[in-house]
Amino acid sequence: MNTSKFEFPDLPYVYNALEPYIDARTMEIHHTKHHRAYYDKFMAAITETDLEKAQCTKDILVDAGKLPKAVRNNGGGYYNHDLFWKVMAPNGGGEPSGELAEMIKKTFGSFGDFRKLFSDAAANRFGSGWAWLIVSSDKKLEVTSTPNQDNPLMDVAEKKGYPILGLDVWEHAYYLKYQNRRPEYIEAFWNVVNWKEVESRYFKGVG
Repeated sequence: MNTSKFEFPDLPYVYNALEPYIDARTMEIHHTKHHRAYYDKFMAAITETDLEKAQCTKDILVDAGKLPKAVRNNGGGYYNHDLFWKVMAPNGGGEPSGELAEMIKKTFGSFGDFRKLFSDAAANRFGSGWAWLIVSSDKKLEVTSTPNQDNPLMDVAEKKGYPILGLDVWEHAYYLKYQNRRPEYIEAFWNVVNWKEVESRYFKGVG
């Protein structure tokens, strides 16, 4: 099997790089145990099937409703976490600039209004899941959330689109530091958002 298109990614920074907002121990366990398990199980699920021929994980996940649960759940976990690491950075936080900032203002009224809407989507996701900022098929920004390891690429998503910002609200993402205080974790996340990466994904979504 040619796994070069499905590689397990290194973090783009060291495990303690996001402290004090996300602690090193959580990052290490999240990356080496949880993300790694999704990757390994995804590889096992697609090996020696036609899905091996897909050009990328995204091409597989768009048909999630037709996939075996092992592919949907673990492929989603693999893809979602790869995005998650990239949309955070040690020098992150603040607000976006340029065209993305203008589009957020045009769509949501202000950055503050967007931030509240996104934070509410994350806080109100019952159980495990994700909050997302997406570019929809008509090139507009939308905030949404998905359960478990689903994402907006999937045909089963309530709102479909290209994810440009995602926040993991599974307990394993924050419990060591924040215990059951998910809103505090969500608030901390805004200090590490990598707006350069989000902007890059925005342009891919509208391109």
